[in-house]
Amino acid sequence: MGASCCDSGCGTAAKAAALDPVYRRVLWAALIVNAAMFAVEIAAGVAAGSMALKADALDFLSDAANYGISLMVLGSAVALRAKAALVKGLSLGAVGLFVAGNTAWNALVLKVPSAEVMGVVGLLALAANVGVAAMLYAWRRGDANMRSVWICSRNDAIGNVAVVLAAIGVFGTGTAWPDLVVAAIMAGLALSGAVQIVRQSLAELARDRRIAGAELAAE
Repeated sequence: MGASCCDSGCGTAAKAAALDPVYRRVLWAALIVNAAMFAVEIAAGVAAGSMALKADALDFLSDAANYGISLMVLGSAVALRAKAALVKGLSLGAVGLFVAGNTAWNALVLKVPSAEVMGVVGLLALAANVGVAAMLYAWRRGDANMRSVWICSRNDAIGNVAVVLAAIGVFGTGTAWPDLVVAAIMAGLALSGAVQIVRQSLAELARDRRIAGAELAAE
């Protein structure tokens, strides 16, 4: 999907959608689900020794913060929403880099995680993220702030499928490599999503400055 928003009418439409009480309730539900799943997955990741579960838990934490910031800037000016999305994009990129670094470090240890715990928790996380992504689907083409919410939810659902596949791989091979490969893929997804969000945020900020400059010149 493209990362750009239309030049005319998009900001107005996005602001109207953001003021929709249904959207606000969806964001609150998504925040609660993600905060709860972070607690579940980080505990399971530590217990199972799974880097993929830990990476997914950090995604849940990042998304919970994402939804909280989105709720704070609903209905705000385009520039403020774009700046909020920029912060979220940079934070998502930081999470991606952290996961990538930890995955590389764990590749030296190669501790075999518990495939059973990975599979059960991965399926639970998948159900949670598919539900959240389905709720947010109608707002996937909004401004940078709204799009960042959708991208994170979509990436998490994809990541959960990968965690389940990693659990199958660990069970079948008896090695840690499937877990580490999936953790690396999730780091890549985070970095890719961060690039999309930051790019659209900067484009919206530049467009807002051009509009403000034109209005000042016309006075």
